[in-house]
Amino acid sequence: MLDTATEASPSGWIARYRDKVATAQEAVASIRPGQRVFIGSGAGEPQMLVEALSARSDLSDTEIVHILTLGVATYAEPRLGSRFRHNAYFIGPNVRSAIAEGRADYTPIFLSEIPALFQTGRVIIDVALIEVSPPDEHGYCSYGVSTDIVKSAAEAARVVVAEVNANMPRGLGDCFIHARDIDVMVPSDRPILETPHVEADELAMRIARQIANLVEDGATLQLGIGTIPDSVLRYLDGFKDLGIHTEMFSDGIIPLVEKGVITNAAKTLHRGKIVASFIMGSPRLYDFVDNNPLVEFHPTEYTNDPFVIARNDRMISINAAIEVDLTGQVCADSLGAMFYSGIGGQVDFTRGAARSKGGKPIIALPSTAEHETISRIVPYLKQGAGVVTSRGDVHYVVTEFGTAYLHGKNIRERAMALIEIAHPKFRPWLLAEAKARKLVYADQIEMPFHVPLYPDQFEKWIELKNGRRAFLRPLKLTDESLLRDLFYRLSPESVQYRFFRTIHAMPHEKLQELLRIDYEADMALVVLTKSTQDAEMIAIAHYLREPRTNFAEAAFLVRDDWQGKGIGTALMAAMTEIARQKGIAGFTADVLATNHGMLRVFHRCGYAVESRLAEGVYNLRIPFAARPSPA
Repeated sequence: MLDTATEASPSGWIARYRDKVATAQEAVASIRPGQRVFIGSGAGEPQMLVEALSARSDLSDTEIVHILTLGVATYAEPRLGSRFRHNAYFIGPNVRSAIAEGRADYTPIFLSEIPALFQTGRVIIDVALIEVSPPDEHGYCSYGVSTDIVKSAAEAARVVVAEVNANMPRGLGDCFIHARDIDVMVPSDRPILETPHVEADELAMRIARQIANLVEDGATLQLGIGTIPDSVLRYLDGFKDLGIHTEMFSDGIIPLVEKGVITNAAKTLHRGKIVASFIMGSPRLYDFVDNNPLVEFHPTEYTNDPFVIARNDRMISINAAIEVDLTGQVCADSLGAMFYSGIGGQVDFTRGAARSKGGKPIIALPSTAEHETISRIVPYLKQGAGVVTSRGDVHYVVTEFGTAYLHGKNIRERAMALIEIAHPKFRPWLLAEAKARKLVYADQIEMPFHVPLYPDQFEKWIELKNGRRAFLRPLKLTDESLLRDLFYRLSPESVQYRFFRTIHAMPHEKLQELLRIDYEADMALVVLTKSTQDAEMIAIAHYLREPRTNFAEAAFLVRDDWQGKGIGTALMAAMTEIARQKGIAGFTADVLATNHGMLRVFHRCGYAVESRLAEGVYNLRIPFAARPSPA
């Protein structure tokens, strides 16, 4: 039996594996020139081993491979150029300049496919420098904060050197290596590398709010790196039974776990478990995952496998982009010709979420860069820029100005949807470029330059008389196809009531006039069957202010099969509230005498209604300042 007193002490494992224990300098002494050395990832970078390796003055042509690491990459400094050549599978800040200056290499590859390079021997790992937790009573060390590609690298390496850190949390899952499979063990008690908390700014929060609108109860989330994914978590307090299946997460999920928002109870794969391959954050996060059965760590060949990801119903992936062109191509790893980051797991999770039942792959980015001097929605990607996510893979693109749904849309629809979520001051330029490329109609109207924001504060769910719910929101310029479908499902009688004449067709030219609103002098609200991209438009209401009188002419239209369910009443209430906020004095309307349903809506609006009948048409005037009529 093991001596339990020895086991309980922090250095108890040293006595058990004395023949494997060495100093960092001794551990790296056997590395020879020309070998390939793998270094552990992220916060799991073995700092002592990296320092000892970099101090070797007798090495040459030693290749260093890894994904993102948080420590100082001394081996990538110019002074050590003849000793080491770094090959990055994902570019972090600590090696970015070396790659930009040609002193290091970049290998673009999906994160899910890196392990196969090691496992098949296409990339031979001579020595793996990793960081692990102390071995347990059975001899198993946990990869702790970074399982990702470390597990496959260690399993394939000819020699495994482990920095055994007393501060490394013991992660659970498919994330263990036995002490017998470690050739050299270096004791350490250094603090685990941390990522500083960056407070989300207003821009990140606006983007996050748009993304949160796409989340639903029971969804499973993948959260990429950055302030936007962290900001999304702040908008999820009211949701139920959310789950996590992601390549990484940080401190932001802890409050949602504590509040019972993230329970993983509705997951269809690994029910009840948070699944990840690595974490980066604060000591609080590392304490949270330590020996916590709620969290399972798996290697990236599993977490990032699109077929595994797709087994999670309602899978939502959230990933960042540098720029998106008007056809939907996403650049996420380069600033023009300069390699900046990497492919990472973006494509893995985009494809996995797309194949998930009810899944939503989301690309998120601010609309501008460089203090609003550069648009990140662009006519063309910059020269030299790489396409990480193809136009065929993209579904949702989100900026602070809204959400564009592109999947299954033609190029014209895509261009218009992306222009609508671009910064307003760049929309005229983008539309002109789109017209020059024949991507959109030559006579396509544009939203006025002065419009600051799509008024998403007016979006809401409404309860109908039949017990169903419908989604009410302002009209968007990209609603042309929905508006066309609404028109062609109207009865001749409904068309007559709305337009006071018979109309047999609603071509693009006429639809554009209905879409021409500025959300100030005029407003249009629509009612949809859902809030998602597969919704149908079932009603529309519009008002236009007359500057001379400060009254607005109002008109309503409800699809025949949805009439009598309270939609007109809900639209009237919403329109009245908005008009009053805008300082409008009241509504006017012309209603055919035979349109009894619309007359009831106006007369039950809660305000006194002045009416005059002439030639079968009621002219209504509803001043908001007048005393409301009795209910």
